[in-house]
Amino acid sequence: MGSQAPLGLPTIDFSDIHSDSRGTLVWDSTRTQVLKALQAYGCFEASFDRFSPDNRKSMFASLEQLFDLPLETKVKNIPDKIFNGYIGQAEEIPIYESLGIEDSESFANLMWPHGNTEFRNNIQVYHEKLRELDEIVRTMVLESLHLEKYMEEHMDLTGYLVRVMKYRAPDKDESNMGLLSHADKNMLTILHQNEVEGLQVQKKDGEWIKVKLSSNSFVVMVGETFRVWTNGRLHAATHKVVMSGEKNRYSIGFFSVPKWGKILKAPEEMIDEQHPLLFKPFDFGEFMKFFCLKENVNDKYGLENYCGVTY
Repeated sequence: MGSQAPLGLPTIDFSDIHSDSRGTLVWDSTRTQVLKALQAYGCFEASFDRFSPDNRKSMFASLEQLFDLPLETKVKNIPDKIFNGYIGQAEEIPIYESLGIEDSESFANLMWPHGNTEFRNNIQVYHEKLRELDEIVRTMVLESLHLEKYMEEHMDLTGYLVRVMKYRAPDKDESNMGLLSHADKNMLTILHQNEVEGLQVQKKDGEWIKVKLSSNSFVVMVGETFRVWTNGRLHAATHKVVMSGEKNRYSIGFFSVPKWGKILKAPEEMIDEQHPLLFKPFDFGEFMKFFCLKENVNDKYGLENYCGVTY
């Protein structure tokens, strides 16, 4: 009997997919793969060749430079919204720290006395290209579910946040947990990393997949809000980061985040006898205020507790 193929995420090629590819055979074929993967796994590996080796090298060199700044500099990143600023020094995950970037120029000027043009430009390039991928994937989902009439309304629900992350190689007697098991609360997440692995995604049956990515690959992941908006048609991927070895892991995340004040609810076409309503309409900002309370912040069922429908 032959050996079993290693477990991995579905891989989808976006090399020939652009915003103006709608209606082509390659678009339709890719769209089918996207929906299947997001229903079964809540995520997939995207081959997305919009970044040159020089882009990637410069980006991760910039991240090393950023995280080498003194802590007193990094904690100046205080945002208007919860969870958009500096996160680090947590007792349960001391090897993790991250910074949210809402505006690349303002952020660079805050971190460096005279700004940092290279860092700013790197973030802007990633923002532009990953926003394109985010919109392509979300468009494909809406088309697959025959919700095209909601396209403009759906895209207007979100803004965008870049979050950069460092997972320090753990000391000998230190926990190797880089990020606790969770599902993201936003609409869609796109992750890119340096050559150091550590991301794991949980299948519906509870088994964990160790994600191995090539240099031009990204993980596209459903957040809980997209699950709410599709009334459970998509699976929100539970994931974590577990470190090993002696190298630091750097990653960059691009998040489509619901705007505070917008009411999130499933379109009526998503609700029927086979698919009863799972969540009551809610304001994402109000939910985040609830979720950041000490007793709720690590609750995997925080959204269900906040606005889940019981029958």
